[in-house]
Amino acid sequence: MSETPSQPQGSALVLFSGGQDSATCLAWALDRYERIETVGFDYGQRHAVEMRARLTVLERLPRLKPEWAGRLGPDHTIDLTGFGQISDSALTSDRAIEMDARGLPTSFVPGRNLVFLTYAAALADRRGIDVLVGGMCETDFSGYPDCRRDTLDALQAALRLGMARPFEIVTPLMSLTKGETWGLAEQIGGRPLVELILEDSHTCYLGERGARHAWGHGCGACPACELRAQGWADYAGVPA
Repeated sequence: MSETPSQPQGSALVLFSGGQDSATCLAWALDRYERIETVGFDYGQRHAVEMRARLTVLERLPRLKPEWAGRLGPDHTIDLTGFGQISDSALTSDRAIEMDARGLPTSFVPGRNLVFLTYAAALADRRGIDVLVGGMCETDFSGYPDCRRDTLDALQAALRLGMARPFEIVTPLMSLTKGETWGLAEQIGGRPLVELILEDSHTCYLGERGARHAWGHGCGACPACELRAQGWADYAGVPA
């Protein structure tokens, strides 16, 4: 997934939350497709600050390479607050992040990626786009079953059948650790892209932007922060 084609072709819709993974995926896609559109979802997440962070990244990221600005097209946002109201998770209500009876973290939003990708596919159909790019990862995933490649393969088959369109769900980070994701960002955009992700992207589940750690902003205690911090330590070769 890391080798860059000599001539970008086609178009892609990037599921862009404003976090580390989706920012890396957006840069990855800008190197590979001649037209990129982005989509974000407001599902009533407690860390709604990511909806603001994504606009900052969208503004600043295309400046890192001259060719990127000409490839980045419209950004779309979809209101899924109704979905968030039925999810009853630690990401959408004030409850502790812990393990549930199934052994899944309470930060798991049931069906979130399935819903996101289905809405993204409906949008992509109307925009004439066949490629959906997402930051799902089963190497460093947080125990979420909808981050696994076999889940996405099943959904891809359903979308192709249900919409009569040759959709492809592309997941550049699927086999990467979080440390390797930092490395991929550096490979794509050098240190400037790494610095942009550190400063402007948002991953913290609690929406904390006040503290600036070596790995970026966040509370430093939630699972998302812990994963990001450990990944940075692996990438930078420093203690977590």
